[in-house]
Amino acid sequence: MSNYYHLPVVGIDVAANFSVVTALKPNGDVFRKNLKISHTLEGFNKLLLFLQKIEEEFNDSPKVFCESTGIYHLTLLHFLVKNQIDIHVINPLITNSNKNSNIRKVKTDKLDSLSIAKICKFDNVKTSTFTSEEFLHLKLLVREYYKVVDLKANLKKTFSNNIYINYPGLQNAFANITGKTPLIFIRKYPTPKHLLNAEPKVVIELLTKSSRRGSSWANNKYNKLIKIANSANIIGITPLLFESKVIRFSESFDFYTNQLRNIVDEIHQYIDNASFGEVFKQNINLLKSFKGLGDITAITLLVEMGDINNFSKPQQLVAFFGVDPSVNQSGNFSGDRNKMSKRGTAIGRRALYTVALASIRTSKNKKPINLVLYEYYHIALDKKKKKVKLVAVMNKLLRYIFSILKNQKPYEVRNPLIHKRMFLESKLHNPVAA
Repeated sequence: MSNYYHLPVVGIDVAANFSVVTALKPNGDVFRKNLKISHTLEGFNKLLLFLQKIEEEFNDSPKVFCESTGIYHLTLLHFLVKNQIDIHVINPLITNSNKNSNIRKVKTDKLDSLSIAKICKFDNVKTSTFTSEEFLHLKLLVREYYKVVDLKANLKKTFSNNIYINYPGLQNAFANITGKTPLIFIRKYPTPKHLLNAEPKVVIELLTKSSRRGSSWANNKYNKLIKIANSANIIGITPLLFESKVIRFSESFDFYTNQLRNIVDEIHQYIDNASFGEVFKQNINLLKSFKGLGDITAITLLVEMGDINNFSKPQQLVAFFGVDPSVNQSGNFSGDRNKMSKRGTAIGRRALYTVALASIRTSKNKKPINLVLYEYYHIALDKKKKKVKLVAVMNKLLRYIFSILKNQKPYEVRNPLIHKRMFLESKLHNPVAA
């Protein structure tokens, strides 16, 4: 039975500019009619008055629920919290699964708000924890960082496609077309004709100075570029407009690079001045005890998961990140091709994925970055598919992260057999603590 079975419950269906509110009496009947409020101060005050009337009617403060709708519910949520209203946020997947309960396919804001109220009144629904404005600002800053990263990546992809058409072969001359030397080169010689008409000595000098790799490397690179330019001058589509495209790309690329630098600086400054800053920085350093895990990745993981104390066991953290396997079972049938649920934080998974990739690689001297995870991926999971192996590594990483943050101790690369022996010895000497 729900904890709110004998209490008044309010469901709010949140849209971009307005919300529809439905209240249920303690006996489950609808209280008055639906209330539609605009997302303005006047509309929010109208909702407060409505909630006050419910409390006066039943001598008990109502329990308020709304769906998580990206950003649209945030102003309403924080306004109600400031006014000491007991409001909870639920995952929209919960209410979506309930919308098929009727035979007729009908969807309206009124029915959605009623559905939210009924589910939360009669079922034991899990709700997300409230994020303070101070912490929310950091979370939004981190998400802004990833939006700019994506914009920069899309710009690079578009430019690479243009090179394929207008300057075919140039994409193979450099490992990264947006590296320092390639960008300097293409700004100076945006078309094959520009390079073919240039003095070899001048081009080689530019390559030597920008790369700092010596004249021998620059001469070899020049010869390769000349060969590409001769071919591209014949088979490539090289309109005069491509030169202006290079200029626009260069300006946009520099803009996004500066934006990312500024956002990163702002993130660090904000953490330094935040009330939770010291604890947060301590947790950043704990996560950075993983080799291959940098500042931004650590910050991303921390802001996405919030307070580690919200999770009582590692399986909950795994589910929150959406790397738990889906289940497909009916009768005696049990599906064996189940994908991960992906129902958790997408940005958190993205950061975790980069850590997993780093953990299964080797350094320049061919030593594994993380010996335990390297052997787990390449030996223990050898016969599994690549994606399956990576998800397994991500799952294991979350269990490590859970232990690190709970115990406030840095990560140590420890052989699983030795770890098991230490655990058994600890249990033998102190059975109560174990």
